[in-house]
Amino acid sequence: MQSSRIFIMGSGVVGTATGEGFLAAGHDVTFIDIAPERVRELRKRGLDVRTEIDLTGEPDSLIFLTLPTPNDGHRYDLSAFTAGTAAVGRAIAAAPAHHTVVVRSTVPPGTTESLVRTVLEEQSGRTVGEGFGLASNPEFLRAVSAAEDFAHPWMTVIASRDPQTVERLRTLLSPFGGELRTFADPAEAEFVKCAHNIYNATKISFWNEMWLVAQKLGVDLDPIAATVARSAEGSINPQYGIRGGAPYGGVCLPKDTCGFLGFADTIGVDMPLLSAVVETNDRLAAIVSDEVDTATHAADADQLRARAMAGTHRQQHGPA
Repeated sequence: MQSSRIFIMGSGVVGTATGEGFLAAGHDVTFIDIAPERVRELRKRGLDVRTEIDLTGEPDSLIFLTLPTPNDGHRYDLSAFTAGTAAVGRAIAAAPAHHTVVVRSTVPPGTTESLVRTVLEEQSGRTVGEGFGLASNPEFLRAVSAAEDFAHPWMTVIASRDPQTVERLRTLLSPFGGELRTFADPAEAEFVKCAHNIYNATKISFWNEMWLVAQKLGVDLDPIAATVARSAEGSINPQYGIRGGAPYGGVCLPKDTCGFLGFADTIGVDMPLLSAVVETNDRLAAIVSDEVDTATHAADADQLRARAMAGTHRQQHGPA
C-alpha cells in the first residue's frame, strides 16, 4: 500500500485515534492542535504534533478535520470547527500542491458544501475541484474504544462530488476492512452520522422508558428486553421500518401503542417517547392522506379533461 501524507486537524479522542491508526498502517501523519496540554502529551508519545498547519513544501496531502462540534443548547457550536477550517484554507493558499480536505467531525447535513467549502475558498483564494479536493468521511468511533474501532471499522462512509476523491479515500480506507459505502453528496454522509447517533440515543431512551414501567410493575426488565431484542422484527431485520414516508398501520401497532399509553397512565407512568411515537405517526398519516387525496383529485381532473376533449372531438368530427 502506498503511503499517504496526512494531517489531522484537532487531536482529541477522534483525531488521535484516526492519526495513530493511519500511522500504524504506514502513513506519514502530522497532528495539529492548539491545546498546550494535548500537544505536550502527544509529543511525549513520540508523535509529530504542531500548533499550526503549514503546507509549504508538502506533497499532495489529505487533511482530516477532526475538530470539536459540541452542542450549545439545541444547535451545534461550529466556532472551533470554523476557525480550524479557516486555518486550513490559509495554509492551502500558500501551497502549490493539490490538497484534499476531509470532514470527519460530526456536523449538520450540508456543512461540507456550505460552511467548509465557503471558508476554504475565501481563505485560499481557490475553488473546490481545481484548487483543492473536498470530501466527507464521518467517524463511527466510541470514546472508550476509539483506537480499536478505527483499526477494525464495521462501517466506513465516504462522500464527495469528485469521483477521483472518492476513489482516493476508498484506497486509503478499504484496507482497514468492514463495509464501505459511498455517496456523491456529502450531505448524505453527514446525515448518516447524525441519524446514526440519534437512533442509538432513541433506543436507549426507549428502554429507559420501559424500565420505568417495569419498576412500577415490580418486574425485571433485563430478560424482557433481551427477549424483545430477539423477537422484534425491528431489531433483527435491518430493512424493517427504514422506508420514510410510510406510517405504521395494520391492527397491532396502532392498538398497542395507544393502548399501552392508557395502561401506563393507570399505573402513574408518563411516557413522553411513546406519546411522541403515536403523535409522529398520526401526523405523517395525515400528510400522506392529504397527498393521496391531492393526487386522486388531480387524476380525476385529468380524466374529466380527457373525457371532455374526447367529447369535443366527437362533436367536431362526428362518428368515424
